[in-house]
Amino acid sequence: MTLTLSLPPELEQYLIQEAQQQGLSVETYALQLLQKSIMPKEKQLKIVNVLQSWIDESDEQEQQETGEYLINALDENRLSNSNIFK
Repeated sequence: MTLTLSLPPELEQYLIQEAQQQGLSVETYALQLLQKSIMPKEKQLKIVNVLQSWIDESDEQEQQETGEYLINALDENRLSNSNIFK
């Protein structure tokens, strides 16, 4: 999909500057920003669905697997490399 945006000059300059610092084209950098913004929401929805299924069912094995998945998901989204929840 092609998307055309009208950016305020200061935002355009910021985007150009950040893309250059990353060694990327403006288009590639903007796409990465969009992906980082949108994809976590999909992960959150998956986690919510897993939690709801956990609440709805009382299967101990599934609860264990869900707990492990949630711990991994929380650690995966951390800014540092240290795992807090393990």
